[in-house]
Amino acid sequence: MASVSPTSPVNADYIRLMFNKSSVVVKSVCVGVVFLYFISIFVDTDSFLNALSVTPGLIFPPGFHFWSLVTHQFVEIHIWFVIIDFAFVLLCGKLLEPIWGALEMLLFFVIVTAGSAICSSVVYVFLYLATFNVEYLFHTHLYGLSAYIVGVTVALKQSIGDHELPPLGLKLRVKDLPLIVVMVSIVMRLLGLVPGSHPCLIITGFMVSWVYLRFYQKLPNAEGRGDMADSFNFASFFPEVVRPPISLAANTVHSFLVKIKVCKKQIRKYDVGAPSSITINLPGTDPADAERRRKIALDALKERLSRVEEQTQWPSMDEASPASPATSTSSTVSKEKVSAETEIASNSSSTAPSATSPDQSVTMGT
Repeated sequence: MASVSPTSPVNADYIRLMFNKSSVVVKSVCVGVVFLYFISIFVDTDSFLNALSVTPGLIFPPGFHFWSLVTHQFVEIHIWFVIIDFAFVLLCGKLLEPIWGALEMLLFFVIVTAGSAICSSVVYVFLYLATFNVEYLFHTHLYGLSAYIVGVTVALKQSIGDHELPPLGLKLRVKDLPLIVVMVSIVMRLLGLVPGSHPCLIITGFMVSWVYLRFYQKLPNAEGRGDMADSFNFASFFPEVVRPPISLAANTVHSFLVKIKVCKKQIRKYDVGAPSSITINLPGTDPADAERRRKIALDALKERLSRVEEQTQWPSMDEASPASPATSTSSTVSKEKVSAETEIASNSSSTAPSATSPDQSVTMGT
């Protein structure tokens, strides 16, 4: 216990400092989660969840408990989920809010949490239609920030996906976090640690956050909407082994959505006016993010070229090589020039004795 006490004040001070420097949006979300958790301790859990969480059978008419779309994300009945929510909200405020701004962060929060709740409710309605089990409609409660947590990991993949995670004995990057969160939630459900609504919210939150960031998000420094970079396509979230079939299925779904005008067709702009190279601008691409990816690509290219230079032995420039027509022509001209100079030199040398004086001739003869 003595070894923990010196570090705990430091961690508490660091968390307090992050909280004080955060925006009103981050503070409001954290305070809302903590406040409703303390209320859940002193009230009946079932009544608490029925009033504030999303119930699939009551969110749609005739029940239409629309207010639950605004309250369910702040509901937590376990302290460990409160701690996880608190940490991810602060993380989002530190890493994403400087890029997006407080208003965009609030919009992302509302879209992901409300959208995942509606999509999960639709899933449970279809489960009821398939099984006629009433528990899917009226005994299932959707609540918590699990959808927003996986949404934050998707946003981190978009912005700093190439950064390495702290050393845990595994070579993991930030771009691996979304799939890890999804798999962990499924395993926890199989072990009975979380209800079935937890992985459902995470999977739908993953889909909603990616669709919004991919096609609809509008940033001040970006052209158009969304992020159509190849490093942010749907297949990039999965291992390379399974990417081809996933990419085929995702492209098929995207083509169908484009035909029914739900999504816009991908547009690439080519700037051929630049004298040095061709610049390709994708709609919604942040210039800072594009510059970061360009530097990474240049570093990889330089490293590859250096390896090639070390392994390759270049031929000597003195070795004879077959001459091209242009080379033979130039050599012929050079030969003619040399012969002309030689002829001039010989003529001058032949006329040289006649130009000498008589005295010089006598001297040479004697």
